[in-house]
Amino acid sequence: MREGGWSLLLEGKRMESQNITTTVTEFVLLGLTQNHKLQYCLYVIFLLIYVITWLLNFTIIATVAVDHQLHTPMYFLLANLALLDISDSSVNTPKLLSGLLSQHTVISFSECFLQMFFFHFIAGAMAFLLVGMTVDRCVAICEPLRYQSIMNWNMCTGLVAAAWFGGFLHSIVQIGFLLQLPFCGPNVLDNFYCDVPQVIKLACADTRMAELQMVFNNGGILITLFVILIISYVVILLKIRTCIRERKQKALSTCGTQITVVSLIFIPCIFTYAKPYKKYPRDKVASVVYTVVTPMLNPMIYTLRNTEMKKAIRRTLGKIIQSAGIQKPDRAVDPKPSNLVFP
Repeated sequence: MREGGWSLLLEGKRMESQNITTTVTEFVLLGLTQNHKLQYCLYVIFLLIYVITWLLNFTIIATVAVDHQLHTPMYFLLANLALLDISDSSVNTPKLLSGLLSQHTVISFSECFLQMFFFHFIAGAMAFLLVGMTVDRCVAICEPLRYQSIMNWNMCTGLVAAAWFGGFLHSIVQIGFLLQLPFCGPNVLDNFYCDVPQVIKLACADTRMAELQMVFNNGGILITLFVILIISYVVILLKIRTCIRERKQKALSTCGTQITVVSLIFIPCIFTYAKPYKKYPRDKVASVVYTVVTPMLNPMIYTLRNTEMKKAIRRTLGKIIQSAGIQKPDRAVDPKPSNLVFP
């Protein structure tokens, strides 16, 4: 009788949880801060960052597309990273900017879930693409004679396709779990955009399984990719020990800055997603770093410090000026870029 009673009780609880339906039609975003003077100051700063992000990444994409000397595996991957940076900054930054001009922002239920889907889709694709870029550099320095045969067109497009597919798979699994939860109130999110940890806590059901899924799906992937990236950079650094002093110093500087940017992307994300959610005051700061700041830093670190890219931008600007009817003195054509790891 006792076992039968427990079975009936558990069945009743299960039926009761299934009868809970979603009644929330919109969410209220409290934004980044409630200080009005600080809001206007942050609006100007983040708008400037957003515009710079678009200009830098669009310049990279256009230059790689126009300049035939940059039709190499490394620049193909860098152009795809620039496209992801533009997409990543465009998912959440407009909502952040509009929220800074009002006390709170209202977002519909479907728009909130779409925002989370595209954010994790693009961010996941970017994380996988960064691994693909380190594969390209490791092949270039470990197998320089076989680089062209290994990093052919099929390999490059395969790496990019795998990155996008990995991001899509990661995001669709995450959103699929969230859509199974009922939301019947409250509907206030203490953030400037919809994200998985905060939305899970608003569900009117047991969220332990959803939180564990977030930890494994987000935190597990992030930690694994971060470890792979660090190991790849260690391999590169060990390989360049035999380089001449000038190239070694340049390579060390480049590796150091890239490791810094990778850390800025992954460490705040790991801090946010690799644990059952508990609100911390610095969570919003971490969100700003990997949603607003790093899409601007990526082109500066990965591409615009590159000598060949600077020359290509000058060549492209020169062609634009000449096509506009402004004559410029002729210059010697730059030689084709080599396949060095750090040109």
